[in-house]
Amino acid sequence: MQRITITIDKELLAAVDRLCAERGYGSRSEAVRDLVRDAVAPSQADQVRSAPCHGALSYVYDHGTRDLARRLTDEGHHHGVSIASMHVHLTRSECLEVAVLRGSVSAMQAYTDSIITQRGVRYGHLHLIPKSGGQTAPVHRHGDDMGP
Repeated sequence: MQRITITIDKELLAAVDRLCAERGYGSRSEAVRDLVRDAVAPSQADQVRSAPCHGALSYVYDHGTRDLARRLTDEGHHHGVSIASMHVHLTRSECLEVAVLRGSVSAMQAYTDSIITQRGVRYGHLHLIPKSGGQTAPVHRHGDDMGP
């Protein structure tokens, strides 16, 4: 770890301290490290669009929209990056879906775009998670592409 010194105004320091208290950070350094990671992740992802990583796609959709649930499921099978999902009913008409993704940044972004641009989908967000070293779980496959 490197130690650095930064200069910020009183109001911004107060905001950092509130963030530390609200989220339970043990120090300002931990909070600033997380803020910097969040800020640089998109530019790092743009630099290595073919690099493998993980992601979490969350979106809210109106389950009353004609044929939407089927189209969303088809997109998940078509793109092949979704490895797990969770579905929650928020209201009588709105559902929250969270999909765990694995693949290249460009493949996950293509899948995200195909989901959040559907009529009836709102509040879509892709959170990229850099892939760490080590073993990965096998990919779940559907239909004709299943192995023996």
